[in-house]
Amino acid sequence: MQWYFVAVLLTILTSSQGILTTLSQTNGKYLYDYATVPFLAEVFKLVLSSLFLWRQCRISPSTRMTTEWKSVRLYVVPSIIYLIHNNVQFATLTYVDTSTYQIMGNLKIVTTGILFRLFLRRRLSNLQWMAIILLAVGTTTSQVKGCGEVSCDSLFAAPIQGYLLGTLSACLSALAGVYTEFLMKKNNDSLYWQNVQLYTFGSIFNLARLVLDDYRGGYENGSWWQRLFNGYSITTWMVVLNLGSTGLLVSWLMKYADNIVKVYSTSMAMLLTMVLSVYLFSFKPTLQLFLGIIICMMSLHMYFAPPNMLVDLPTQVRAAPESLKEVTVERRTDS
Repeated sequence: MQWYFVAVLLTILTSSQGILTTLSQTNGKYLYDYATVPFLAEVFKLVLSSLFLWRQCRISPSTRMTTEWKSVRLYVVPSIIYLIHNNVQFATLTYVDTSTYQIMGNLKIVTTGILFRLFLRRRLSNLQWMAIILLAVGTTTSQVKGCGEVSCDSLFAAPIQGYLLGTLSACLSALAGVYTEFLMKKNNDSLYWQNVQLYTFGSIFNLARLVLDDYRGGYENGSWWQRLFNGYSITTWMVVLNLGSTGLLVSWLMKYADNIVKVYSTSMAMLLTMVLSVYLFSFKPTLQLFLGIIICMMSLHMYFAPPNMLVDLPTQVRAAPESLKEVTVERRTDS
């Protein structure tokens, strides 16, 4: 399977994620416990990965699986990072508004490139660095509202704590992605075995969140298993399947491609969501959206196109070696 096919599929699924989540609401409210969706998505990924691993082991008994605890315990780290990241997200939103938070979230594009270089020792060309910066600029441009819609000063009116937490959130998101790629590529273990380890810890941490929510709420709505499927509709199940399928595609990209491909997929998905919202939710397109799409397309071309398509390199013509002239030497003999 080619990586660009997976990247396109990831873009489509990610863009439909927000749309499906919006459609799952009833009169602007969720009739189900939204915290159960990530938990069920993790369980879905775990079950599916386990089935694929079982099938792979039947076909190939020599499937590589590292079972030492010192290797398995590394897979708990992404869950811890995402747990901290989720808490930082909530803390950030207490200081800044949603628009500012979305714009600051684009910092993860640049921080992913930096951590990609520092921790994975992957070199990027100057053109690729320019493309990554352009991608961040393009996504930010598409999200900025005109001064007639919102105060232009609102982006800079938040306390300094909001900007620091927003930066920390972007760094944590990038760190989780880069660390996951490190885990996926550190050995030749089966992708499905690696997924089983990742999603086992993911399921445990999401379950712990549900239990903690029950404890904080004083079990007012009952225990988590009693309300697990309450309010679920077909659209809600589509959200769960979408979230689970997206996670499986991301892990495939981490194994066989890299974080930058994932960043481009999710960024393009955000733009695609905005375009689809024009037709589905009467979203009014703005000049900033069109400019952002153009800039992101330029960035996409700059990063993945061969250098000879971007720069007119002078053709090097090798000079033909001078032909050697034959010199005839006549020897005279005196008689």
